[in-house]
Amino acid sequence: MRPRLRLRPGSGALFSGTLPGVILYTCGTKTAGPGFAHPCAKAGKALDAAGYEYELKTVGGFRAMPWTWGSRKEDRAEVRALSGTDEVPILVLDDGEVISGSGTIARWAKEHPASRAKSGAA
Repeated sequence: MRPRLRLRPGSGALFSGTLPGVILYTCGTKTAGPGFAHPCAKAGKALDAAGYEYELKTVGGFRAMPWTWGSRKEDRAEVRALSGTDEVPILVLDDGEVISGSGTIARWAKEHPASRAKSGAA
C-alpha cells in the first residue's frame, strides 16, 4: 500500500514523482502563454517548474469573452463547489485541499517541489 501524501503549505515536505489525483482547473487558455500575463499559465508553469505531473481540467465561462457569460455559472459550478469562487486557477490536492489563485499556487509549488533537481535545491 502506497503511503498517503499529506501536504500542507509550510510543511517542508519534499517528495519525488506524481501526486495521484492532483488537478489544476484552468480557463480555456489552459497553461499556454506567458505566466506574467495570464494566471492559469502562471500556475501551470510553476507546477511544471517544480516537477509536478497533474491532471488539467478546463472550464468554460471566460469573463473576457461576453458570449460565455450566459453559461459561466453552470460551466464553473464544480470550481465554485470546491473553492467558493468562480475564479480559476485552482489546484486540488490528493487529500482534497484546495489552493486558489495563481500566486498562491506558484508559492505552494515552490515551497513543495516534486523533485529537488527540477527545483534547483541542493
